[in-house]
Amino acid sequence: MIESAARIIVRHHCRPWRNPAITITITRRLLSSNAAAVDENQNHSDMANPHYPHMFAPLDLGPDIGRLPNRVLMGSMHTGLEGHSIPKLLLKFMNAEDDHTDLAEMACYFGERAKGGVGLMVTGGISPNRQGWVGPFAGKLSTETERDRHKVVTDMVHSIRIPTYSPDSINSTEPGRICLQILHTGRYAYHPFAVSASSTKSPISPFPARELSTSDVKATIRDFANCAVLAKEAGYDGVEIMGSEGYLINQFMVRKTNHRSDEYGGENFSNRMRLALDIVKETRNACGLDFIIIFRLSMLDLVKDGSSWEEIKALAQALEDAGVTIINTGIGWHEARIPTIATSVPRGAFSFVTKKLRDEKTVSIPLCATNRINAPSTIESILANGSADLISMARPFLADPEIVKKSREGRAEDINTCIACNQACLDHAFIGKTASCLVNPRACHETEISIEPDSVPLDERLHIGVVGSGPAGMAFAHTAATIGHHVTLFDKSDEIGGQFNMAKRIPGKEEFHETIRYFTGQLEKLRNAGKLDMQLGTEISHSEMERRSNADVGDGRIDKWIIATGVDPRVPNIPGLDHPNVLSYIDVLRHKAKVGRKVAVIGAGGIGFDVSEYLLHYNDADKKADEVNVDDFLENWGVDKALSERGGLLPEEDIKMTKPHREIILMQRKKGKLGAGLGRTTGWIHRSTLVRSNCVEMLSDVSYDEVDERGHLHITIGKGEKKTTRVLEVDNIVLCAGQISKRELEEVAVKSGGDLAKKVFTIGGAYEASELDAKRAIDMGTRLALRIKDDDVVPGKHAFHADVGAEEILYKTMMKVMR
Repeated sequence: MIESAARIIVRHHCRPWRNPAITITITRRLLSSNAAAVDENQNHSDMANPHYPHMFAPLDLGPDIGRLPNRVLMGSMHTGLEGHSIPKLLLKFMNAEDDHTDLAEMACYFGERAKGGVGLMVTGGISPNRQGWVGPFAGKLSTETERDRHKVVTDMVHSIRIPTYSPDSINSTEPGRICLQILHTGRYAYHPFAVSASSTKSPISPFPARELSTSDVKATIRDFANCAVLAKEAGYDGVEIMGSEGYLINQFMVRKTNHRSDEYGGENFSNRMRLALDIVKETRNACGLDFIIIFRLSMLDLVKDGSSWEEIKALAQALEDAGVTIINTGIGWHEARIPTIATSVPRGAFSFVTKKLRDEKTVSIPLCATNRINAPSTIESILANGSADLISMARPFLADPEIVKKSREGRAEDINTCIACNQACLDHAFIGKTASCLVNPRACHETEISIEPDSVPLDERLHIGVVGSGPAGMAFAHTAATIGHHVTLFDKSDEIGGQFNMAKRIPGKEEFHETIRYFTGQLEKLRNAGKLDMQLGTEISHSEMERRSNADVGDGRIDKWIIATGVDPRVPNIPGLDHPNVLSYIDVLRHKAKVGRKVAVIGAGGIGFDVSEYLLHYNDADKKADEVNVDDFLENWGVDKALSERGGLLPEEDIKMTKPHREIILMQRKKGKLGAGLGRTTGWIHRSTLVRSNCVEMLSDVSYDEVDERGHLHITIGKGEKKTTRVLEVDNIVLCAGQISKRELEEVAVKSGGDLAKKVFTIGGAYEASELDAKRAIDMGTRLALRIKDDDVVPGKHAFHADVGAEEILYKTMMKVMR
């Protein structure tokens, strides 16, 4: 009845297209109580999903748009598939393996995720004009030619039906839906045309931004609306207007970056939010009522002089009145010094801010919670406790495009969980490289990597032995057995996972448990299907490899061997290392050796930082991701959960740091910043964690002279006349001085000659010891498994990589020029 009444009001009291913002506001407010009633009935009816009823309750967006089939939104993320605006002449000279001129790969990427059951998807950011580019010649939508490229994407998504729960039918479906994100980077632009609210320079871009004139601002508003119109003509169901994370619209909101004195600036917040509202109003007027408008609202800036809570509420109300369909939560500017999406952030840590806005009944349109939500149990909990109406996930759809489908079917154990490492997604995006996923190399490479069950012809299937069940071995075994080969997986340990079993113990890396859980379950299913044997607690020798290579099938013949034995710690040449106070990182992380209160750590790469974090904060028991305390995290990083301070930051004196267990001296031989080789988007978090503890001294340009009879380390800092010497009176010395590949089986096979040498393929850390690079290991194992049967794949020519895109070549060229 309420819905019918709303339709009557729309039909008889509003003239569509003349003032759609008022129409939508009236309609939604009438529908909000009805939607709540529908949700309540569905959550307790026989038609509700038995596993996650809140997650799979449909959401009504009003009579002009219709229903979403579930409460999951696939959030925007840069993948490198969004296309570019590189001139054809320049492309010709790049010789890129993949120039991304058309968007067929993007269509395939979103098609897989639509088939996976997500209710609504949002593309990576597309600029409305040249000034808003993310980088030089980045993706843009301002012309009809650019519009037409996108039709292949929307056609693909609209060809897919999404199952939903309906009181009318057990087989009810809704169409696949996709919105285009309009992103203007403002002063975050990585090019010389950057503009902003005022002439400022961001700390994350080398290019200063020029202040937009008033006429420039109005032209930018028109560019947003034009982009939205072109998106609708291309077939998109709506747009997401990016108003958070410190991008252009967000830069207008706060006094920190808005020093204007015209109608778009000043002390009055109504002026500073005018740009956002004018963009929404122009977009709604241009695109009509049947078009979704999502606004990404920065609810927690996490920067000094950010928005106040009252300003955020005022903007949310004004956005609803202007015609926004959904408000999505934005957390933290990119320049904020608080982690917001990295693996050290607890699951759902920031849903409290969306709940606060919802509890205060500020708006009646749906609110979407986001950031570090990667599991159906977390989704269900956030929705069930009333924190949000929708949940946005981005990177979890890289890890597993079927996360929604598997959740719907009650197969949570089959979900390949995003571990929020950033190594193959965000770290790639910042160097122009096509995104992927550490735990799923197919992500964004769907047209390049195809893993179809039993796809290898019967007469081409091999019996393959895999020695080592770390990341590379697990990935190879899983892929090879899935496509039809018979795999025997050996490991001298009694558990799979390799060095992931140490990584999962590091505070802040609890998600690594999930990767081991996933591969354990998938390999067990393959074993039950007769496609794989697992022989744990078994060490393979060269003689055993020879025997099985020449055996009959019935006696366990192996046609090809995959050596995935990983790495050993590198032992530096320092006199006195045989002292009992000296430990390796394996002694500490795997064997839990007793460590004293004061510790010297030799080596400041990824392992050195991990060991330091472990020694500071490990509490004698491994934690799973769901066991990490959200409030402790927020307090440690100074987040004001009450939102009483601008930007959501606590005063320094109110920050409560967890007390560290030890004092650490972390050292490296090289000059310069420690941890310089850590992840591009996460390295600063690891450094900050150690620095903020006030219990870690960092030393570079160190020579290690000796360990004396008391177990103390003698060092020299610097060289020449400025060098100094110190004696570190520590309880223990932990070696984190790199790794060496374990290639003995390959080396013996090659030296012995014969046919075996032609059957041995080394992968992962055994192929190249490089900071325990699980991303490279899993990618290498997966790609080799798909080609291992091919005659042209021979030892030494068995390492394959993703195609190099035009954007990556352009970025490398730009870096050379800038240097």
